[in-house]
Amino acid sequence: MFFAKAGLLATVLVLAAPAMAQDIVYRPISPTFGGNPFNSNHVLGVANANNDTRDPRATTSNSQADIFARQLQSRLLSSLSSQIVDAIFGDNPQEQGLISFGGQTIEFFRSLDEVTLIIRNDETGEETRIVVPLFIDVN
Repeated sequence: MFFAKAGLLATVLVLAAPAMAQDIVYRPISPTFGGNPFNSNHVLGVANANNDTRDPRATTSNSQADIFARQLQSRLLSSLSSQIVDAIFGDNPQEQGLISFGGQTIEFFRSLDEVTLIIRNDETGEETRIVVPLFIDVN
């Protein structure tokens, strides 16, 4: 009986003692969600290291021939773009026009206050419309 009273007394003393606790606080790691901003390079590096998905359209070849072909294509498209801009806004602007190259057709129409460009993919029929406002100089 003594042991039963002693056990009961010990249980009462343990339960009567004040309990100590603190709040559980979540601290995010990613700076996107309020974490330490100095973690951004680390988090991005880990994400890139774990990302094994690659863009299938990305050009991975860097041979001299591929670099030359990309630069040549860029220069040709830049020249074509300059000719289109000159046809629309140059010294002798045209009211409308149609230019076809590489499976695409560019059509433009000039009105009093805007120029409408329609870029059409000949294979898919997909269209992109660009409307450029004209600003008339009154001086």
